[in-house]
Amino acid sequence: MSLAAVAIAAAASTSTWNLDAAHSQASFTVKHMMVANVRGEFRKLEGVLTLDDKDLTKSNVDVTIDAASIDTRDEKRDAHLKSPDFFDVANTPKITFKSTKIEKSGDGYKVAGNLTLHGVTKPVVLDVEGPTAPVKSPWGTESIGISGTTQINRKDFGLVWNKPLEVAGGVLVSDTVKISIDAEFVKAPPAK
Repeated sequence: MSLAAVAIAAAASTSTWNLDAAHSQASFTVKHMMVANVRGEFRKLEGVLTLDDKDLTKSNVDVTIDAASIDTRDEKRDAHLKSPDFFDVANTPKITFKSTKIEKSGDGYKVAGNLTLHGVTKPVVLDVEGPTAPVKSPWGTESIGISGTTQINRKDFGLVWNKPLEVAGGVLVSDTVKISIDAEFVKAPPAK
């Protein structure tokens, strides 16, 4: 088999899927004052999944989130999170995740990759469910769903702002942040 034939066969076993931002969510949970979970999400995200149809562990995913699209349902808190105390969106407007390795794990996968947040890149591992079987929409497109979770220490990414709680002890914002991604991907038309 010629090198060109091998390249064509390899390309035929992969498919490209684009993130459907209208049906996807990137959210986080952090403990406030050591007593309550505060949740937020990012409203603007995009990404591409290159799926190896024969061996999912050879797939890869690349997601970009607009840090300024943060929404915690409180305008004052959102403004503080966009400031240099936290995401510093004027200087670091994007949050990115690029997979580096995918391994089968039980019914799902462990997806390792580089998370860039606040201008700092660190390796993280997401526990991923999916992809679902493709579903055809009434408009003729095909979609799949993937869900992933991970946990990070925000200080690892230079997000160190905090205030001590004088009476009860502890701090205003926990260092541990739980991250969840629920993504729908739409199959891209074949290249011509």
